[in-house]
Amino acid sequence: MRNILIGGAWPYANGSLHIGHIAGLLPGDVLARYHRAVGDNVYFVSGSDCHGTPVAIRAKQENKTPQEISDFYHKEFSECFDKLGFSYDVYTKTSSDGHKNFVREFHRKLYSSPYVYEKEVPQAYCENCNAFLADRFVLGKCPKCGKDTRGDQCDACGTVLEPETMAEPVCAVCKKPVHFKNSKHLFIAVTKLQAELEALISCHPEWRKNAVSFTNRYISDGLRDRALTRDLEWGIQVPKEGYENKTIYIWAENVLGYLSASKMAADARGADFHELWGKEARHYYVHGKDNIPFHTIILPSLLLGNGEGWHLPDQIISSEYLTLEGRKISTSQNYAIWVKDLLDNYETDSIRYFFLTNGPEKKDADFSWREYVHSHNGELLGAYGNFVNRSLTFIAKYFDRAVPAGKDNPDISEQIDNLFVSVGRLLESGCFKDALDKIFEFVRSANKFFDAERPWITRNTDKPACENTLYQCVQIIANLAILLSPFLPVSSEKVLTWLDRNHKWERQSVPAGLLLPETEILFQRIDKKVIEIETDKLKTILQ
Repeated sequence: MRNILIGGAWPYANGSLHIGHIAGLLPGDVLARYHRAVGDNVYFVSGSDCHGTPVAIRAKQENKTPQEISDFYHKEFSECFDKLGFSYDVYTKTSSDGHKNFVREFHRKLYSSPYVYEKEVPQAYCENCNAFLADRFVLGKCPKCGKDTRGDQCDACGTVLEPETMAEPVCAVCKKPVHFKNSKHLFIAVTKLQAELEALISCHPEWRKNAVSFTNRYISDGLRDRALTRDLEWGIQVPKEGYENKTIYIWAENVLGYLSASKMAADARGADFHELWGKEARHYYVHGKDNIPFHTIILPSLLLGNGEGWHLPDQIISSEYLTLEGRKISTSQNYAIWVKDLLDNYETDSIRYFFLTNGPEKKDADFSWREYVHSHNGELLGAYGNFVNRSLTFIAKYFDRAVPAGKDNPDISEQIDNLFVSVGRLLESGCFKDALDKIFEFVRSANKFFDAERPWITRNTDKPACENTLYQCVQIIANLAILLSPFLPVSSEKVLTWLDRNHKWERQSVPAGLLLPETEILFQRIDKKVIEIETDKLKTILQ
C-alpha cells in the first residue's frame, strides 16, 4: 500500500468558480478515486484561498469583512465540489485555525534557516485606496515586451516581474497611479537553491511539457529571491518579533495548505503525517499552467528552506487554458459559465466526461455548447449509456431480471485484463484523456459485439447463444463500471450497486442467476435546443 498525496490547487475565495477551474482540477479526483480502488492510502486535499488582496478588495467593494466574503465563497466552493463528485479527504480554507497554526510553525522554523534574510524594498501603495497592493494588483507595461500586464507575471511573455520595474503602474482596483514606499521584509533566497531546483526538474522528465518548459525558462531567465512578508492586513500574522504588523505573503502560505490539510487528514485517521511526507510517498499536484511556478519553484523552495526533509513534488499535472466559445473567459465582464449554474441544469457525470475527454490537458481547449451537447448525446449516452441500457433492459424483459448463464469469452476477458493495466498506467502518468479514450474504444467494441450476436434473434433461434451473449454483456458492464468509476462516479455507483460489485481495481465477475433490481436510464438526452439557448445567453453578455 502506497501513501499517495494529491493536492488540488486552492481557488481564490473572492468569486464563484467557473468552468476553467474545474477543467484544471478534475484530474485530481480521478487520481484519488483510482488510487483508492487500487488499494493505496490516499490523501486528496485542497481548500479555499481566503487571504490576500483579492479577497480584501472584494470585501471593500461589498462593504463586508474579508472573513465574510471568503466564508461565503468557501461554502459555495464546497457545495460545488461536492455536487461534482470531488472526493476530497479534506477540503479546508486558509483562514482555518489548523492552517494558520501550521503555517506559523513552518515559517518560524524557516526563519532560522540560512535561506531567509531581511531587506528593505519598495512596495506598491495606492493613495486613493489607502492600501498597500499585492503585486498582481498593480497594472502597467512589461519592461521586457512592452505589453499590458499585471505586476507579478506578464501573460504575454511569461516574465516574472517586480512591480517597480513596470512602466505606467496603476492600481488594478481604482486605476489611479500607484506610488512605492520602502518597507522592510523577510525574503527567501531562492537563488541559493538553484542547484536543488534544477536537480528536481532533471529527475522528473515525466512532468507535463508545460511544467518542464516553464520552469526551465524561469531558471534560465534568472531566479530571484521572493518576499515572504507583506504590509497587508488580511492574512496570517508573521511569527517574528518586529513584524507584528505584517502578514505572511499569500504565495508563501497558500501552497503550504497541502501540508496543513494533509496533516488534518492524517490526524483524523490517527496516521503518521510525516510518513506521508517521507521518501516512500508519491505526490501529485493538480492545477492550471498559470500556477506552475508556485508548484515547481516556490513550494520546493519553501520545503527545502525549512530544512526538515519534506517530500518534493513527484508529478505535476498542469493543464493548459480553456476558452469559451472561442473567447477568453473573463470574470470581470461576466463572460463565463459558472459552475453553480452548470450544476443546476446538467448531470454531474456529463460535466465530468466532457472536461476530461475534451479539456485542456496538454493543449489549450475550447468549450462550446454544440460540442458539449454532441459529446453527451453521441458518446456518453449514445455509446456507453445505450450499451448498459439495451443489455440490462433485455435481461429484465426476457429473463425475468436474472443474469443468464454463460461462459467468459477469452478474447473479451483478455481485453478487460489489458485495460485495467493500461488505463492504470495512463492515469498514474497523468494521461487522463488517453485513458478515457481507450475505455470508450472498448465501449464501442462492446456495442458491436451486441449487434453482431443479435440476441433479439437468437432468443428465439438459439437460446443458449442468446444467454451467453447477455451473460458476456453483463461482465463487460461490470468491468466498465470499475474502469469508469474514477471518471464517472455517479453512474458507476449505480451500475455497481445493480450488479452487487465492489470498487476494487480488478476484473469483475458477475455470477449467473444474480437477480437485477429495477434499473433506470443512466443518462438523459440533452435537447439540441439547449445549444441555441445557452449560446444566446453568452451573446447577450457581450452586447
